[in-house]
Amino acid sequence: MKPVIGSPLDRLLTVSLLLSLALTAVSSVCYALSGWNDSTGAVLHILGAALGPLMILRVATYLDGAPLLATVALAVGVVGSAGVVGYGFNTIEVALGGIDLVDATGAAVIIKPLGLCWPLGLLLLGVGLLRTGSVPRAYAAGLVLASVVFPVSRIANIAWLAVAVDVVLLVSLAAAAFGERAASRAAGATPPVTAVSG
Repeated sequence: MKPVIGSPLDRLLTVSLLLSLALTAVSSVCYALSGWNDSTGAVLHILGAALGPLMILRVATYLDGAPLLATVALAVGVVGSAGVVGYGFNTIEVALGGIDLVDATGAAVIIKPLGLCWPLGLLLLGVGLLRTGSVPRAYAAGLVLASVVFPVSRIANIAWLAVAVDVVLLVSLAAAAFGERAASRAAGATPPVTAVSG
């Protein structure tokens, strides 16, 4: 499903993409400045992740040429956003002196595979964008690179790398969104070619 350019749904998806990535980037800056247990960073982290499914859907709409891959990426990305939200709430829990689910056993381990689904969903979208050529290759490559480095930055607690990953995601996907929007508008403005008999 590709929403009509300029429709309320189209605007919602594009704004959600920008807000999700911007909030996540600012949360990473908070973590870099104040530590991984910063509650302000966690709140921004949760808000950005809550918009994640709409952001994933926005990018999936660019994969007209790979509908199966778009479907899988959408499913994996939405599941992954639940993990990202979970990590945000875990940060608040730790900041308040509670148990860190990352180090806990039993049911708590669900946070890890859910969290890993997020970069996997992004990677699938990036591969799809590269395959279909629906956005410039540099933007798709930026998404692929960021999705691969994303878990490294978080698992190894490398704050500056997390910020860099988030900036690459924001720049790549914002540029892709506005580029695709401009291309769609231009295509809609082009008059149809009619056959001339003579």
